Amino acid sequence: MYEIVYRQEMAQGTVVLNVIKAPKIAAKAQPGQFVIVKANETGERIPLTMADTDPEAGTITIIYQVVGKSTALFKTLQVGDAYQDVLGPLGKPTHIERYAGIVICIGGGTGVAVVHPITRAFKNAGNHVVAIIGARTKDLLILEDKMLDASHELQVCTDDGSYGHHGFVTDVLQQYLNGSRPVSMVVAAGPVPMMKRVAAMTKPHSIPTMVSLNAIMIDGTGMCGGCRVSVDGTNRFTCVDGPEFDGHQVDFDGLMQRLSAYRQQEQQAMELFAHECKLRNLT
Repeated sequence: MYEIVYRQEMAQGTVVLNVIKAPKIAAKAQPGQFVIVKANETGERIPLTMADTDPEAGTITIIYQVVGKSTALFKTLQVGDAYQDVLGPLGKPTHIERYAGIVICIGGGTGVAVVHPITRAFKNAGNHVVAIIGARTKDLLILEDKMLDASHELQVCTDDGSYGHHGFVTDVLQQYLNGSRPVSMVVAAGPVPMMKRVAAMTKPHSIPTMVSLNAIMIDGTGMCGGCRVSVDGTNRFTCVDGPEFDGHQVDFDGLMQRLSAYRQQEQQAMELFAHECKLRNLT
């Protein structure tokens, strides 16, 4: 069992942060890797990228958005409760090196949690790191303080203009692409349309662009095949070959189709879970 030692509800309660006691995982985890989390015996296995690790305390941090039955079940767990299973670290770690130009790390929505340890690792490697984070509104922004510490420059965007730059993270990226300082690497994590746009913007400049495709992972071991994605015309498995890939080679259109394939079943499962919760509250 993996005890929750700290819990925080973020982004109007739709995003939840858990700090979990998992000393063996915390000792080995590297930026870009993920864990498989299971709430109980009948629960679903959910892959989640680690937003932070503390080897000394023996803890890992996961951040998830409540969008379906399994994450709704996760949200019922409080400090002192425990996940039945936490498996990891899994996936290939982020390749970190020192570049001559600036490194730009972009996070949209809960993608900020994914890009946080990567941003910090690039900074620790001696790079000048620019972080660009965004959300629909100010209330939905997460990890602003941590991203400020993990980077040299932090740019914040909101779609509605309630905080920071009024517009998208790609608007701010364009300013840096048009600027005088050379950009050596771009990293993006978040909604697939955002990552697709980032890759399209950097490709004419021949700037290496890495995207995290953790959202499509299911089993996490390469056995189910549910995380197939076409990269440079070849089928790859996100959980074992990634979760990070060259954004200029990813078939984003195919990826978006796969992500929506089971939307109806996911909605039905969520409705059933909500109904069961109401029945339990009545008894």
